Amino acid sequence: MAKVSIRSMKKRFGEVEVLHGVSIEIPDGSFTVLVGPSGCGKSTLLRMVAGLENISEGELVIGERVVNQVPPKQRDIAMVFQNYALYPHMTVRDNMAFSLTLAKTPKAIVDERVGQAAGILGLTPLLDRFPRQLSGGQRQRVAMGRAIVRKPQVFLFDEPLSNLDAKLRVQMRTEIKELHQRLKTTSVYVTHDQIEAMTMADQIVVMHDGIVEQTGGPLELYDRPANRFVAGFIGSPAMNFIEGRLEDGAVTLAGGAKVGTPGQTNGAARDVLYGIRPEHLDLCAAGEPGGFDGEVIVVEPTGSETQVFVRLGEQEIVGVFRERHDFRPGQQVRLRPRADKAHLFDPQSGQRI
Repeated sequence: MAKVSIRSMKKRFGEVEVLHGVSIEIPDGSFTVLVGPSGCGKSTLLRMVAGLENISEGELVIGERVVNQVPPKQRDIAMVFQNYALYPHMTVRDNMAFSLTLAKTPKAIVDERVGQAAGILGLTPLLDRFPRQLSGGQRQRVAMGRAIVRKPQVFLFDEPLSNLDAKLRVQMRTEIKELHQRLKTTSVYVTHDQIEAMTMADQIVVMHDGIVEQTGGPLELYDRPANRFVAGFIGSPAMNFIEGRLEDGAVTLAGGAKVGTPGQTNGAARDVLYGIRPEHLDLCAAGEPGGFDGEVIVVEPTGSETQVFVRLGEQEIVGVFRERHDFRPGQQVRLRPRADKAHLFDPQSGQRI
C-alpha cells in the first residue's frame, strides 16, 4: 500500500490545456473518488496516474517515489477498466492469472493467488468459464480479480460500473466497498455519479473544467459545500438556488418572502444566492412566517418519499417529503426552509459566504 501525491499536475493536448495544476493528496489505504461531469478531466488524471498519459507539468509521487518517467508496468498499480478488458479466448482462471504468468511467477503462487481472489469475489465455480458465458457483473468481478492477484500498491478504477444496470450497480458498489475494507489497498475511483461517490468514498475530489473545486469527506461536502458548483453537484435531487438579498440577518427572496439564514450573517446588505436542499423544506400553514408560497407543478412519488416540483415566481424548485401528502398539480403550498440548513453563495463568484 502507498499514498499518492498529485502535485500541480497539468495536461496539455497540443495547445489545449485540460488539467490546470491539479494537486491532490491521497492517503495510504484510503478510498478516494474523483467525481465530476463528463469532460472535467477526471479520467485523464487517472490515466496519468496509471502512466497511460504523459504528464505535461507537475509531479506524481507513489509511496516515496516520483514516477513521472516510470513506465506503467513498474508503477505497481492495477487498473480496472469500464469495459472489463477481458481476453475472450481465455478462461476466467487464465484471465486472472495473465499478469502473473507474464511475469513468470511460479505456478504454485499463481494458483494460490487466483484461488484467494476467486474466493473473495465468489468466482470459484466460474474459473473454467469464458467471458462470453458470464453476466456483466461476473465479468466485472473477474476484472477486479485480475487486479487483486497482482497485490499492487494502488488500485485504479475507471467508471467500472457504468455498463451495469441500476440494480447491479448498487450491488457492485457494496461489493467494491466491502473489498476495500478487507484489502485496505489505496484506491482511486473515477465516476460521474455523485451517489457512487457519496456511498463509497472516504475522500471525494470534486472536479470541474480541469480544476479541483473541493476535497473532503462525503458529509463534509454535503453539509459545507465550498461553492455553488459543489453544492449543486453533490446531493440528489440537487440543491435549490433562489436569488435574494441579505439584510439584517434575513434574506428577502425575489418574490418578497423573508427567510431565515444560518449563523451570523450581519453586515452590509448584499445580493446572495440562497441555497436550500429539497429535504430541508417543510410544509407550513398559509401565512406562517419564514416561508414562501408556490404552485405545485409535478408530483413524483418514489415509494419511500415524494418529490414535489413547485413554481416560485419565475423558477422551479423541488422539495422532498418522506410523509405521504396529497399533492396535486395547481395546488398552492407554503414551504419553509430550515434556517440552520440554508447556504449562502456569492451570485458572481459562486463562492460560499
